[in-house]
Amino acid sequence: MMRSFYPAHILLPRPSTDLSKWAVIACDQFTSQPEYWDSLNQQISDSPSTLRLILPEAYLGIDEAEEITKINRHMDAYLQDAILQDSGNCMILVERQTPYVPCRLGLVLAVDLEMYSYAPGSKPLIRATEQTVAFRIPPRVKIREKAAIEIPHVLLLINDKDEHIIESLYTKRDTLEKVYDFELNMNGGHLRGYKIKEFDTLQNQFNKLISPEYSQKMYNDPQAGLLGLVGDGNHSLASAKAHWDNVKKTLTAFEIKSHPARYALVEVENIYDEGLKFEPIHRVIFSADQDFWCGLWMLQTGDYHAAVYSKTHGARPLHLPKVAPLAIKLIQEYIDNYILTHPGTKVDYVHGMDNLLAVCDKNRDAIGITLPPLAKEDLFPYVLQEGVLPRKSFSMGEAIEKRYYFESKLIIASQISKGE
Repeated sequence: MMRSFYPAHILLPRPSTDLSKWAVIACDQFTSQPEYWDSLNQQISDSPSTLRLILPEAYLGIDEAEEITKINRHMDAYLQDAILQDSGNCMILVERQTPYVPCRLGLVLAVDLEMYSYAPGSKPLIRATEQTVAFRIPPRVKIREKAAIEIPHVLLLINDKDEHIIESLYTKRDTLEKVYDFELNMNGGHLRGYKIKEFDTLQNQFNKLISPEYSQKMYNDPQAGLLGLVGDGNHSLASAKAHWDNVKKTLTAFEIKSHPARYALVEVENIYDEGLKFEPIHRVIFSADQDFWCGLWMLQTGDYHAAVYSKTHGARPLHLPKVAPLAIKLIQEYIDNYILTHPGTKVDYVHGMDNLLAVCDKNRDAIGITLPPLAKEDLFPYVLQEGVLPRKSFSMGEAIEKRYYFESKLIIASQISKGE
């Protein structure tokens, strides 16, 4: 029986931990709004927190080597002081409430990185959804090189239209051990987690999603061989893969089979979950010259009414192709090519219209471009037929709905404190 999803010895914070300070949002959110992270840092103060285990991208450009050293020290301290405790070999059923949806379900488990690839043209069971930017991987691998644990924000999508694997688990939640239940900080909503100890039935259900019969029904291709797509955290999982490729060069064949770095924690979500909404990711360009506007207007084609914002010029319409991937590719290629000849120009990726307008209002030289949403039912067929999407093509919900760091797992061989 083929396996790609596994239980893991998931680490949870000890019971005395203030969970509202422990969990923080994914590091790649609010990158142009450092005030969000400054406020969060003040709230947490000296309390144990996953904020001490990550490097928010809003702070990239500071002394990253020093910050990585601090991160690794906090990881070691949290293990030595038993702030992180082994909850046993398990999976965690996650129930997330956000300001926008009453319930979104996920299942935290480990994926075998040997079953995943972000290489162009590759067709593994688990695949990237968007173009992986090579230069974004080494800094993340640098954090992992001496890290004792990983703490993920990766959301992995499955195309479970019929089986309702995760939804069925949720109907039995009253029979499961609840391991956390608390309000998230910074208006993130509410989070509950339930421990899953039985895996064989789940594995059989996951295998059905890659069976010839199901693949024929969903994709008209019995050999599609597609189990999961990375919805959020493409570069984080790519970095885990790159780190594992480095580690396994030092191992024996026997060690490779069970080394903890081979398995990466993710949260699996059903793309058909009613609480999962696809939102567009908008672009903000900084320090562009006047010729950027000229080239932008020459791109206009199609009937989709996008918009361009700036503090100086206000809002202007921009006509793009109706097909979301085509519109996104058109704009992204234009921005990439412009930056190549204008090294002083930079681009950021912003979730939500409110955040886009806030960034443009705060920065006089900023130009915001809205993009169309991708229909989530089109994602799996598109990747199978066309390959990866342009980077930052869609967002799974608004910025505040992103995964909060909570669970973690060892990626080095070591002994840790057992939970009660």
